[in-house]
Amino acid sequence: MEISKRNYCVILAGGRGRRLWPCSRDERPKQFVDFFGSGRTQLQQTFDRFAKILPTENIFVCTNHEYQGMVREQLPTVTPRNILIEPVNRNTAPSVAWATMRILRENPEANLVVTPSDQMVMNEESFEKSLETGIGYVSDNDVVLVMGVIPTRPEPGYGYIQMGDPSCKPDVFRVKSFTEKPERHFATMFMESGEFFWNTGVFIASAHHLIAAFESVFPTVLRNLKVEKPTYSYDEELDYVSSHYSLYPNLSMDYAILEHCENVYVMKCNFGWADLGTWHAVYECLSKGEGDNVVVDTEVMMEDSHNNVIKLPKGRLGVICGLDGYIVAEEGNVLLICKKGDSSALVRKYVNEVQMKYGDDFI
Repeated sequence: MEISKRNYCVILAGGRGRRLWPCSRDERPKQFVDFFGSGRTQLQQTFDRFAKILPTENIFVCTNHEYQGMVREQLPTVTPRNILIEPVNRNTAPSVAWATMRILRENPEANLVVTPSDQMVMNEESFEKSLETGIGYVSDNDVVLVMGVIPTRPEPGYGYIQMGDPSCKPDVFRVKSFTEKPERHFATMFMESGEFFWNTGVFIASAHHLIAAFESVFPTVLRNLKVEKPTYSYDEELDYVSSHYSLYPNLSMDYAILEHCENVYVMKCNFGWADLGTWHAVYECLSKGEGDNVVVDTEVMMEDSHNNVIKLPKGRLGVICGLDGYIVAEEGNVLLICKKGDSSALVRKYVNEVQMKYGDDFI
């Protein structure tokens, strides 16, 4: 697929990934882990996906100061100028706003694709076609377009987008409402209604429209840089961001765009998608072996055990008998055994309690 050099990608790689604890740890979150034993981490797989269709110099990565070393180690072909390092942690929206400003100065006609670094895409060809369609749409329309997929289960760990009025483009709808991580009974209602998509977190927009959207959400933060220093240098930009970044509210890209901006649309996609941010999602999206168990790159002997997800370190052998519907996950100094259920809420609870009682060494 030919995509012009005016198109850019921003990969978000600053999250801590605590819902996949203990295999995702603060010192090495899930995006930097070869979770499935494929030989490439989730960050590297995301980069590979876009490097096939975009020039490498058009791929930017946003992370925080704690993880800059891992980003540079895992993506050696990305130049330091294309790695935006947050001076303080402020969630995803501020970092995307900064990246948009950087890219807009480089190419005033740029289009942006903003993507998380921890997703599974089953059909790469369909994904590329959806990107091509989405980029074409935002090139002709001043909108922010989010990629959506039809829910296949009532997953409470995902965000849900309600479709509104159709656009002039097939499978593109105005966003009517957005709900982040609903309770399971609401997720069931959303799925059964046929009016909702899962939010993949992949956003497409022209740079000039996206920066205008951010300036309406974050007035005075980046706009002042253009006013005070309309011809600012790269070093002046870094100094300004270092001094002013803490003024940003702690706001995610999802909330900043889907809840605070106008002209937001969702596109129905069919490329086979999973957010690998929770144990339940890992269980649901991976193929299941004997007894409907999901064994993730692990040596294990199982008997009379069903509906479990097992992830142990290399060099460990698990022997499991009589277990039904559990997560068994070990990494470093932590072994987690808990009911699979709505694991994201349980894991968050355990992470908070362990951190308070035993300290950061176990987180």
